[in-house]
Parts: sequence; structure tokens; C-alpha cells
Amino acid sequence: MSEYNGVILQHFHWYNPPDGNLWNDAAHNATDLAAAGITAVWLPPAFKGFSGDRDTGYGAYDLYDLGEFDQKGSVRTKYGTREQYLAAIGTLQRAGLEVYADIVLNHRIGGDLPETVIATPYAQDNRLSPTGQPREIRAYTHFTFPGRQGRYSDFQWHWHHFDAVDYDEISREPNTVFLFEGKRFDDEVALERGNYAYLMGCDLDFGCYEVQKELTDWGRWYLDTTGVNGFRLDAVKHISAWYFPIWIRRMEQHAGRHLFVVGEYWSPAVESLEWYLAEVGKSMSIFDVTLHYSLHRASLERDRFDLRHILDNSLVSRRPLQTVTFVDNHDSQPLQALESPVASWFKSHAYALILLRRDGYPCVFYPDYYGASYEDRGRDGQLHQINLPSHRAILDLLLRVRQNHAWGPQIDYFDHPNCVGWTRLGNESHPRGLAVLMSNAGEGRKWMDTGRPGARFVDLTGGIQTPVITNQDGWGEFRCPGASISVWVE
Repeated sequence: MSEYNGVILQHFHWYNPPDGNLWNDAAHNATDLAAAGITAVWLPPAFKGFSGDRDTGYGAYDLYDLGEFDQKGSVRTKYGTREQYLAAIGTLQRAGLEVYADIVLNHRIGGDLPETVIATPYAQDNRLSPTGQPREIRAYTHFTFPGRQGRYSDFQWHWHHFDAVDYDEISREPNTVFLFEGKRFDDEVALERGNYAYLMGCDLDFGCYEVQKELTDWGRWYLDTTGVNGFRLDAVKHISAWYFPIWIRRMEQHAGRHLFVVGEYWSPAVESLEWYLAEVGKSMSIFDVTLHYSLHRASLERDRFDLRHILDNSLVSRRPLQTVTFVDNHDSQPLQALESPVASWFKSHAYALILLRRDGYPCVFYPDYYGASYEDRGRDGQLHQINLPSHRAILDLLLRVRQNHAWGPQIDYFDHPNCVGWTRLGNESHPRGLAVLMSNAGEGRKWMDTGRPGARFVDLTGGIQTPVITNQDGWGEFRCPGASISVWVE
């Protein structure tokens, strides 16, 4: 397999302002991102959510409304209009960037009309044992999409297209999941809460033929309309693992080309991630959540964290060809439900680990590149102001080094609890060498083999001013400042 040094940029975060400008911003940034070494852009859900122009898109309402129809209180979405979205995709692709669309198939929220149905109640944290007998409930499961009036599709959703909801208009019973009569929670899903098929809203029944047909029809329409290069699939651990290989195959057959697909299976347990990949085969990649939590812990524990083990049990160390690595994302950022950010001082370490090593398909997070400021209430109920600094300077440097130097065989030196490093030996088209050293304590020093006898290496970070001249065997003693990194290139 030939080497590929692609990099994804997640071009959004949870708190992008709801001003309808994100699609225009993505188009404006296209040329700069391509020049920096970004090769693909992951855009947020483009369809109408139940909160209209304030919805992040994960509260999926109408997947055919890309900011075109007056529904849920607005025409545009949080990010802009249909025309702006399609224009942004075209601009990004003309700049040489692939575009990955964020897709939410697990649920629908914001039904237009209620329906009466028999359902059995379950506790939110236990999907194995019902808490009561089947009873009549009223659930908002009829989706008529009145603003769209049948354009693109006349399909309407009814209760029998779903298997469960979490709201009964009659009892308004809190913290309860209602499983519809004749339905069951899907199998081949995460085992949290006994069975984690149900996440939120009106949960799609993927065993239903009409549901499968509608999602296939919609996917084909979406590809024809947008021309995207691939998908990021939301909440895959809540959807039967057998489903997506079928859907992806149908999408690729329709498009007549390969589509890159990455799924979000949020679990710190690498065994769960490996199980999922075994189930879906080679149809998709998934995010390395295990590595994310390792980076998070390393940033909190500082010099108490043993850097020799930072990659242990990561998905990228086990299934490198199907792994998307990341440092942070919209779910892990401060004040979100899965809050687990990597501390600012460790961002350079973390990004060096995913950008300058051989394995994995790395993804850069929007606030890490551009910075972000926002406020929201935390778990303590208090309002917090968050200011995330831009790390663009070091990221641009790492991206440039990735393009020009991070090629060929890799030699690891993970042999000290507070100082680790590696070298890349280059290949025929990129022969110049690379050495990376990082410390989470005092100044680091390490002898490493570059494969380049008598070569002169300089630290591009500027942390160490004195060059390193390798000996006749290609070895050199490389250094890095305390609690920092040095990136040495020939």
C-alpha cells in the first residue's frame, strides 16, 4: 500500500455562532487550508434540525431540507442556506479538498403530529427490564414536513417506522424510554444500559423495510445533490452493526466511486471499537476514542503520566488502516456532555503524535486551529465563559512537516516515562529525515537513529537553537525543552 499523508479538518464545533455564516467561512478558508496541508474537510449536519436555525443538526428533523424551506421557525440552518452549502462544497473541492458530510440516521426529533400507540416503559439506564405494563401513550411520531410539501420526497414518518421514544404527552413521565408494541430494541449495538439501541427522540427501526428503503432513497438523493466525497456517521453504536455495510455499499454503487466513511462509536474501551470494526468489515473507519482519552489523561497528569504507554491499547496501534485519530472534537470540548478536553499545554504533543507518525488518518479540530470563545452552563449549573486559544502556528508547522518529512519507515524510542521520540527515515520521493522528541517534565535528551549519516538537523520549533549533526551511522543526540516538543528536520 502506498503512503498517504492526508489530514481532515473538522470545520465546526458545538458553539459556532448561529449566524448562518459557517458555509461561507468554509468556502473562504478553502485555499488557505489546502495550502496548509489539509486534504479533507468534515462539515456539520446540513439538514434542518428541530430547533431550526439554532440547531447543531444532531436534532435531525428533515434530512431533505438543507436550509431551503420554512420549517421549525426558519428557512436557513444554523450554518446557512442550501445554496451556500452547495457552493461551499464546490469551492472546497475545486481547491483540492475532499468534503465529508456529517449524517444523522439514528433518530428524528420534532414530529409534527402526535399518534396514539401502545408502548412498554423502561428506565433510561436499564433497557432489559420494563418498569411497567404496556399502555397507551401519545408520541410525536408523525412527520409531515409541511414546509417542504412533498418536494424531493413524499415519504412521511409514522410510529411504526420507529421502535421507541422518550416522551409521552399523556403521562409526561421523566427518564423513561417507551418501547412500541410489536417492536424490540435493535441488536448488534453497544451493551451499555443493557442495550443502547435507544439514544434520543424517535428511534428509527432499522429492521423495517420502509425505513431501509427511505434511507437508501435519501442517501442517493443527497449524493446527487451535494457530490460529497464521503460521510461521518453519527452515533453508530446505537444502530445495528449489520446495517451500515449494506447502506454504504448501496451509496458507492449509486455514486460509482469509493466513498470515505468514518463512524462515531464513542467508547474508551478499545475492545468495543475492535468488535465494531470486526462487524462492519472494511466498509468504514472509526474514530480512536481510546487514544483521545489517553491524550486527555496525559494532559491532566503532566509528569506523572508515563509517556511510554500513551499509545498502548489505542485503536491506531491495532487497526491503523481503519482509524481516524483526533485530539478533541465537538463532544469532548469544554461544557459538552462528553467533556474531556486535552489541556492547552499538551496540544503540541498530542498533535505531533497524530500528525507526524506513520499510522492513522488524523483529524484537526476547528477551535484548535482557529480558536473559539463561547459561554454555556456547566454540570454545576453555573454559566461559564470559555476561551480556547488558537494553536494554528504549531499546527501549520506540523502540517508542513507532515507533508515534507513524515514519510517512510518509523523507529520508536518510547523508553523513558517522561521523554519519548521517534524518527522517520523518508522514502524515494521525500528523502529528508525527521526526528521528534517530546517531554512532559524537564528537558529531554535521546540518541536516535535517523538513517542519515553526517546530516545536519535543525529544530523547527525554535526550542533548541543548536543543530544536531548525525554520526557516521546516522545517529544523533536530540533534545527538547522541558514540557514541550522539538521537531527536527534535515
